Amino acid sequence: MAELEKAGFVNRGGKGSHRNYIHPRGTRVTLSGQAGADALHYQEKEVRRKIALTRS
Repeated sequence: MAELEKAGFVNRGGKGSHRNYIHPRGTRVTLSGQAGADALHYQEKEVRRKIALTRS
């Protein structure tokens, strides 16, 4: 997800259709679904929350 990478998260890969992102400050987020597919509503909310955590 471009928003995560722009915020400094790094894609650490994952199993199957899951992708694990980690920020240098230690914040982690896991997304399910194929790369390039639209994220589910709850995943978008979680991404925004995790990005906000890294900025505070």
